[in-house]
Amino acid sequence: MMERIKRWRWAILITAMLIAGLIYSLWPEAVAVDTDEVSRGEMSVGITDDGVTRAEEVYVVAAPVTGYLSRIELEPGDAVDRGALITRMTGRPSSPLDQRTRDEMRGALAAARAAESGASASFEQSQRDLGRAEAIFERGFLPKSQLEAARTRVATDRSAQQQARAEVARLRAMLVNPSGIGSGGPVSVRAPESGEVLSVINESEGVVPEGTQLVTIGNPDTIELVVDLLSREAVRVKPGDRVQITQWGGPDPLIGTVELIEPFGQLRISALGIEEQRVNVIIKFDAGSIANAARLGHGYQVDATIELWRADDTLRLPIGSLFRGPDGEWQAFTVEAGRARITTVELGQINDEHAQLLGGLEEGASVIINPGSMIEDGMRVTPRE
Repeated sequence: MMERIKRWRWAILITAMLIAGLIYSLWPEAVAVDTDEVSRGEMSVGITDDGVTRAEEVYVVAAPVTGYLSRIELEPGDAVDRGALITRMTGRPSSPLDQRTRDEMRGALAAARAAESGASASFEQSQRDLGRAEAIFERGFLPKSQLEAARTRVATDRSAQQQARAEVARLRAMLVNPSGIGSGGPVSVRAPESGEVLSVINESEGVVPEGTQLVTIGNPDTIELVVDLLSREAVRVKPGDRVQITQWGGPDPLIGTVELIEPFGQLRISALGIEEQRVNVIIKFDAGSIANAARLGHGYQVDATIELWRADDTLRLPIGSLFRGPDGEWQAFTVEAGRARITTVELGQINDEHAQLLGGLEEGASVIINPGSMIEDGMRVTPRE
């Protein structure tokens, strides 16, 4: 036996080497994968949406009367004190009436007086008819519907009488003062509060009606943030929740606190044309962020994340490693001794980057990020550099 082995030893060796080389060539190579580790650190879950800054108190100054507005010389950013003069308003010069127009207006006034007299007579007659109807109704000889009709006629005739009197008064005023503007002195428009001019709405001089908005005044040093959330998200927010403000122009986020959730929603149309119920959430800047927040003005846009849950030190798992198992449970591929192993994990809170790990893995465990469909349990893997 030994002699045969010695005789064929080279053939056996060559055959073994060929078989080993064939097995090696057909042996599957380890798949390169991206990996990360289970770690500990802070984690928060929140709602992120656009926010707009505004001065806490904004005053819109409007024209107190109809008249001629002098040009407003103030510019946005100018400081004003309470009671400071913004502009003045005067009445327009009256336009004289020609003789033909005056005669037409006098004729219209005579007709209006006649209509007033007729309306007064009809009102008095309907009142007498109502008195008789009420007396007959009390004796039980008149249906209630006719009594109500008599009362309706009284109300209608009273309204007609008042309209006729108002028309007579209007025509009289037109004959006395055709322009409808008094001949008093200039009306001063003054600042209702100290602050800065935020915007000049109507700068040029000219005739403006009463109530026309002229300027807005506010204090840009007292800035708050307004975030309009979907109503179903707003119900998850409560006063005192911590807020991180980003995309405001500085390197570090600003910190704020939810002060108020307004108790009513507003219907708004999204950019996609979808009707949404939105609720305003008012946010105050914390003391450490006030200095930087003062660099923001009225109407600046930022991103705000309202924290609904936060942990300063918790076990967390990258969400890119998670997938659903056959029964809907959360699973992840771990790397153990160069092979991928499926592990079922128990999760808590989840945000855009991490999931809170409650069980299934220990800190420092290596997990595969974004495992493809080719990764299977027990497959040889190697971390990609």
